[in-house]
Amino acid sequence: MPHAIGELAAKLDGLLKLRTIPFGMKLFERRADMEAIPKIRRPKSVHTLDQVVAQAARLGWTVGVTAEDLVGAQCRAVVGLGRAKDDAWRSGRHMTGVWFSTIEDASAHQAAMHCVEDGRYEALAVAPLSSGRLDPPDIALFYATPGAMMYFINGLQWSGYSRFDWGVVGESACADSWGRALKLRQPSLSIPCFAERRYGGVLDDEMLMALPPEFLAKAIAGMEALAKNGFRYPFPQYGIQQDVRDGMARSYPDRAAGKPG
Repeated sequence: MPHAIGELAAKLDGLLKLRTIPFGMKLFERRADMEAIPKIRRPKSVHTLDQVVAQAARLGWTVGVTAEDLVGAQCRAVVGLGRAKDDAWRSGRHMTGVWFSTIEDASAHQAAMHCVEDGRYEALAVAPLSSGRLDPPDIALFYATPGAMMYFINGLQWSGYSRFDWGVVGESACADSWGRALKLRQPSLSIPCFAERRYGGVLDDEMLMALPPEFLAKAIAGMEALAKNGFRYPFPQYGIQQDVRDGMARSYPDRAAGKPG
């Protein structure tokens, strides 16, 4: 599996022209199992999970954390480290007047988040997919532009079509990506939030996809099929004032100029 997922990561990188490293995330019931990963790094400072994720995606590091490495309950709650979801966390009072007008609004936000169950896991690790060190990861993740994300979704929908419906929780958008993917075992696309951009180095034009690793092969096969049909990323611009029929005829011959419409 490590070699296979490394090959998938290389194909994904080539198809989407990624600027960052596709990486994996894995939860561990025992801290010792996380610490046994080859070349694992342990934080020397307190971090947000966004920072830890960025160390894998932007620096290529393999990093392991436990609850005490993460600042506050919000990061811990999304991935289920320790027992973060107490009454104080559910109330959302720490976000009241910061991100939400009232405690009722903040509490509603907390209830809307996708989070892993509390109490089961002691540790979490992130690592580049190419390293094979998570053998295999619980989920795979990558940052990409909106255009690249649309192409990836097209690949997922090439065969066995299904509609994707994603939500936006607002701040704490990691609940829309890795929280949702870990909990529901489904592809999960998110618009990264303020914390991810401020602390995780996420750029203005980046979105985040998180999904169980078995979906990667399906999406890649779909994108390769689309490429044979002439659809490749980045998408070439056609022109906003040209006669559209010549361009569309490459895919739909009956749209060519002079053909009956």
